[in-house]
Amino acid sequence: MLSTHDASEPGALLGKPAGGWIEAEGHLQGFGGFHGGLALALLASATQSHVPGLQLRSITGRFDRPIESGFTVASSLIRSGRTSAAVSATARSDKGLHIEASAVYGVPGEAAWQPVAPTAPAAPRPQECEVFAIPPEFVPISTSMEIRPVGPARPYAGGPEPELIAWVRLLEDDDPPDVLRSVFLMDALAPSYTAVLSQLVLVPTVELTVRPGAGLAGASSPWILLRARTLAASAGGWIDEQIDTWGPDGAHLGTAHQLRVVRAG
Repeated sequence: MLSTHDASEPGALLGKPAGGWIEAEGHLQGFGGFHGGLALALLASATQSHVPGLQLRSITGRFDRPIESGFTVASSLIRSGRTSAAVSATARSDKGLHIEASAVYGVPGEAAWQPVAPTAPAAPRPQECEVFAIPPEFVPISTSMEIRPVGPARPYAGGPEPELIAWVRLLEDDDPPDVLRSVFLMDALAPSYTAVLSQLVLVPTVELTVRPGAGLAGASSPWILLRARTLAASAGGWIDEQIDTWGPDGAHLGTAHQLRVVRAG
């Protein structure tokens, strides 16, 4: 079931500190360039060295142009305080700036406050759901994942609701998601707005924010349940999307927000 361990696979790539030159290999491409979630996860990795002992609370990436070839990752400390710190990171190539990111870190919190988290939608176990095969010529990085949709909604199927729910895991190993894998996998599904479309158009990410959840530290399964919902869409094609993820035990693993725009033609 699992592929041979390869240092260029997404999980292994995120398992070592990011910085300097990143080779944008073909199998790491998404729909229209280097996979955005993986790129943001690599920038998150680069920020960690500036804040030892602190936890990532939020990272936001602004995607200025698609990454079509190798790129350089750089990071710097913006501010460090008693309870929090801010770090910036960029992805650049000879074409210019591709992604600028800003991360917020905080000290590990004590169990002093009432936790609040979204409730997972009802879903059968991953093994009870059919595999959704994405043509690798459209999204090469999909060969690194297993996606099992929950319910009838599919991308570009002209459905009634702009929502997609699916179980997702990496195929290279059985490791549960850590912070960096969570940032990457938040962008694993097609844009939720495509569930109401019936024609193949690009809906690229303009901005992506990921906030890890409290349940992530206790994750023990490689499977995560993703629910992506379009909260609002303008007539001009600007999309406000929210993504939540849970473990099989129902623990909330994090939330993401995406600003997308439909690119027709």
